[in-house]
Amino acid sequence: MSERLVVIGGDAAGMSAASQARRLKAPGELEIVAFERGHFTSYSACGIPYWVGGDVEERDELIARTPEEHRARDIDLRMRTEVTELDVPGQRVRTRDLESGTEAWTGFDKLVVATGARPLRPRLPGIDAPGVHGVQTLDDGQALLDSLERTEGRRAVVVGAGYIGVEMAEALLNRGYEVTVLNRGEQPMATLDPDMGRLVHRVMDGLGIRTVGSSAVTKILTDEDRRVRAVATDDAEYPADVVVLGMGVVPETTLAGAAGLPLGTYGGLLTDLAMRVRGHENIWAGGDCVEVLDLVSGRERHIALGTHANKHGQVIGSNVGGGYATFPGVVGTAVSKVCDLEIARTGLREKDAREVGLRYVTVTIESTSRAGYYPGAAPMTVKMLAERRTGRLLGVQIVGREGAAKRVDIAAVALTAGMTVEQMTALDLGYAPPFSPVWDPVLIAARKAMAAVRSAG
Repeated sequence: MSERLVVIGGDAAGMSAASQARRLKAPGELEIVAFERGHFTSYSACGIPYWVGGDVEERDELIARTPEEHRARDIDLRMRTEVTELDVPGQRVRTRDLESGTEAWTGFDKLVVATGARPLRPRLPGIDAPGVHGVQTLDDGQALLDSLERTEGRRAVVVGAGYIGVEMAEALLNRGYEVTVLNRGEQPMATLDPDMGRLVHRVMDGLGIRTVGSSAVTKILTDEDRRVRAVATDDAEYPADVVVLGMGVVPETTLAGAAGLPLGTYGGLLTDLAMRVRGHENIWAGGDCVEVLDLVSGRERHIALGTHANKHGQVIGSNVGGGYATFPGVVGTAVSKVCDLEIARTGLREKDAREVGLRYVTVTIESTSRAGYYPGAAPMTVKMLAERRTGRLLGVQIVGREGAAKRVDIAAVALTAGMTVEQMTALDLGYAPPFSPVWDPVLIAARKAMAAVRSAG
């Protein structure tokens, strides 16, 4: 007699889990039912800013696998169907068809919770006015593009200066808009230390993107047609024909929390190494709705990235399908860009190191992406943190031009391996003048960090 796997959520983690489980178990052994409340499955939300900005021409280029393709692989995928209740003791979920309103219960033997994250959308006057947009889903991206087509004015305000905020600022700039970015923090990119964020701020201003720090939005002002006309802070108003919200996300665990599943400090589901929800033998969770182990700090954290979600899904699907896999944790690697400025980070910021009680040294170096004499050599700044006593690498941040961001992968590997900065200096990295100076910028920083550790005793 076959078992039934129910998957809540039809994007990266959920459908990766379903697909991997199907590879390992035939339909006669495992029935797979997946519920997705949206119109699309298995798509790249990270690509939405580049679609809006015109770098990606068609929406469907962001879709990795359609509902029809999933169904062709014997996955019963039910679109526009929302799970409204999770009955853990009864091993069933209540669903509502968003088109017809029909409700039903579906039983499960095994369950995957992949409900993702929800964007922060504060309860402010005018926040739901026409012309105010989030960019979480393909539907959101299409609504924003439609709004840009209808809007005669060319003034855009982006609220938030994290990854989505700076990427959307670039997208709107590319579309010919006058862009203002309002940020609660003093500097953009709070995932960087303030001194590195200051470099991003300077470049954004130079690109013509007005970036205003320490500016908390208090309300959205509207005209007589109730359409957005400006964004207000405590001390100023910023005219706007369109507003994009990029204020970050939190785990979407309302359903899981109501069902009594364990949640962590950041509101995400807690799992073991196999991505099984703690204390529940037949329930797994993955993607943006979970917290994962930070391998550097040793604490749980919430990081919403498609790379993690796909890996979670592969691990879950392997375990559900009778195999074995684990997800050991993350080091917090992320890259982004605003126009030709590349931004990267991995490991801990100074703030993170202090919060977990680590004593550290920091160094910052200036270098170039290629040998200085080779045409096209571009500047970059590398900041490195190392544990004061042991020299263990704690984190790296990079801001620079072409060839800067992906260098952070060197540091990500070193962090995962638990290397010291002294060990890093011996890494056998590729060299030729078109690709790097003789000493790669990351290794220059490691040498300087090694000297700082020795100097600190």
